[in-house]
Amino acid sequence: MRFPISLFLLAFSVATNAQTPVYLDDSAPVEERIDDAMSRMTLHEKIAVLHAQSKFSSPGVKRLGFPDFWTSDGPHGIRPEVLWDEWDQAGQTNDSCVAFPALTCLAATWNTDLARLYGRSLGEEARYRGKDMVLGPGVNIYRTPLGGRNFEYMGEDPCLAATLVVPYIEGLQSTGTAACVKHFALNNDELNRHKVNVIVSDRALREIYLPAFEAAVKKGKVWGVMGSYNLYKNVHNCQNDILLNKILKGDWGFDGVVVSDWGGASDTDEAVYGGLDMEFGTWTDGLQTGATDAYDSYCLAKAYEDGIIVGKYSTKELDDKVRRVLRLFFRTTMATNRARGFMCSEAHYDAARQVAEEGIVLLKNKGDILPLNIEKTKRILVVGENAIKPMTVGGGSSSLKVQREISPLEGLKARLAETDIEIDYQRGYTGGMTSEYNGVTMAADLSETRSSEQLVADAVDAAKGADYVIIFGGLNKDERQDCEGIDRETFDLPYNQQQLVLSLLAANKNIIFVNISGNAVKLDFADKIPAIVQGWYLGSEAGNALAAILTGDVNPSGKLPFTWTKELADVGAHALDTYPGTWRDDGEIIDEEYSEGIYVGYRWMDKQGIKPLFAFGHGLSYTSFSLSDLQLSSDTFAPGDTLAVSVKVKNTGKRAGAETVQLYISDNHSAVDRPEKELKGFGKVFLAPGEEQTVSIPISVRDLSYWDEATGNWKADDGAFTVLAGDASDHLPLRASFTLDGAE
Repeated sequence: MRFPISLFLLAFSVATNAQTPVYLDDSAPVEERIDDAMSRMTLHEKIAVLHAQSKFSSPGVKRLGFPDFWTSDGPHGIRPEVLWDEWDQAGQTNDSCVAFPALTCLAATWNTDLARLYGRSLGEEARYRGKDMVLGPGVNIYRTPLGGRNFEYMGEDPCLAATLVVPYIEGLQSTGTAACVKHFALNNDELNRHKVNVIVSDRALREIYLPAFEAAVKKGKVWGVMGSYNLYKNVHNCQNDILLNKILKGDWGFDGVVVSDWGGASDTDEAVYGGLDMEFGTWTDGLQTGATDAYDSYCLAKAYEDGIIVGKYSTKELDDKVRRVLRLFFRTTMATNRARGFMCSEAHYDAARQVAEEGIVLLKNKGDILPLNIEKTKRILVVGENAIKPMTVGGGSSSLKVQREISPLEGLKARLAETDIEIDYQRGYTGGMTSEYNGVTMAADLSETRSSEQLVADAVDAAKGADYVIIFGGLNKDERQDCEGIDRETFDLPYNQQQLVLSLLAANKNIIFVNISGNAVKLDFADKIPAIVQGWYLGSEAGNALAAILTGDVNPSGKLPFTWTKELADVGAHALDTYPGTWRDDGEIIDEEYSEGIYVGYRWMDKQGIKPLFAFGHGLSYTSFSLSDLQLSSDTFAPGDTLAVSVKVKNTGKRAGAETVQLYISDNHSAVDRPEKELKGFGKVFLAPGEEQTVSIPISVRDLSYWDEATGNWKADDGAFTVLAGDASDHLPLRASFTLDGAE
């Protein structure tokens, strides 16, 4: 059917009417106000709200009182202002921010309260800067430790990510700022990300890669979802009918907007019918090569408008997209109760530090070498470029311009300033001497004239006689070292760090290795040194948080959000040689088959009987805890019921601290192949010495279910299940059984 006459009238009749429109008042239901606005909009105005007008903004409808809509990269802080049509910074002096720890660190806290605080603090910074949507959080699953963007995500387990993403979204959106959970879906590595076609079973898709997104929609009520660059079933995911229409908007009832990743849309027909609502970045001089200021050339711009005018497209899809965008406006730019914005407030620095301190993971502490014995210490040698290199810059779109960033060396010096301890520093290695990234000039001078061999020799010489040698190593957010757009080339530690550590160990046995990264790295020396700390990318308060942990001012309570393997071959994607995929004959598309299916992370390790270097959920403390008295509210339950599982936790040591009870479920007699166990809940509790509390965790029938590919639905089989509880996936001493009865 063709609609040219009526649509020309729609397009031009309102535009020529100079009378001020009469609006429904603020007390009217939002959907009625949307209907009212849509009845007044011209075709051109409807098309305009669907695509960008600048690098990070889209137009409102000024004639009807809708202001422009502004987005900002996250998810760890509000990105500095850029020029209207370029990625280059605008050169402002009032757009610095607080850098919050990367989301791997947040995941390592296993703390839902901190996730909510994180989201709200970020939302307040966005409000101050006039941003209406933060492009985050990211919840793609950690499938390979080589993944360049893993540091922006929440680990390997769908339950952990799904549990933490909800309060993050709730906190952020409580400020009137939209969250935009990303990247939907299957964006699990960065290499050739625009050309990777993921081949994955429906079961693995639903059980592993979608639960965090589903929770964001159903529980978090997220207002935005960003599509990913890669393909699924041979269609790019920013315009993928199966993912966006069938699953997201259909099965889950998502009522928000689907936003393209920048340059993620490529075909008008697929964008129109494939579920995309707002398009950013296509054919500009950003991620894609193309014309500058080409916003009318977007898939959802002039080509769409012209297609409607000549009858190629109906207005059905258009009106659904516009309705969703206007709903987003009423939730953000048109909301009357938005939170007041704050920028670089002490409360935000406190929040960043809390997340950093709780997310740092004590991986090894042989002989209780930590915390540092300050009273008996005379000299500490700090080694490593990561002790001085800023980590809030680099890594791609999450790079920030911060008001301040405390380096590990600065933090340790500040903490020990009132003591007589001498702190020496040796660089030990160079990971790159660039002191500028995307318009941000780093305060640290990273220039170096010494050779790699001389750097090691100088560090070894300085290590002799030191009471402690603290090495800050790992990755650094440079290209191929935790960075958007490209993956790591190797599992090995870069920049000669392996040799550095072994050389220092020969000179001093009191070695503490602090690994700064968003990924696991190969630690061949792990059994040779007494202490290993996972330090993540900790944001503005990095140095203060690390100093607090190392000196014992704060008792570490972080737990790994992924499995730390000994070898890369211990990871399913690499053992099966499916990463990074196979180029098709035409050289245009890479097929990457997820042959390991549902067996990702600890699930794969359990199936193969492989012992990890550090297990998923592992993390030590300076105190000790006992877990006991696992209780179930019932020995049997039916669909619709909730099973309450409780565990007593007691602090049996001499320091206050926190422990996380982790609850896993095993299906004893499943009709299908299932993992040995799967995380289904957790609870973190803070205890004084001698204090005891009971942690209660609810279990639903969905927690017992698998995705049944025959029926295309969740299914739980009647029969016996086992509850396993403990403090890490490889330490689950408590067990109890129950029976499911009445499942269909």
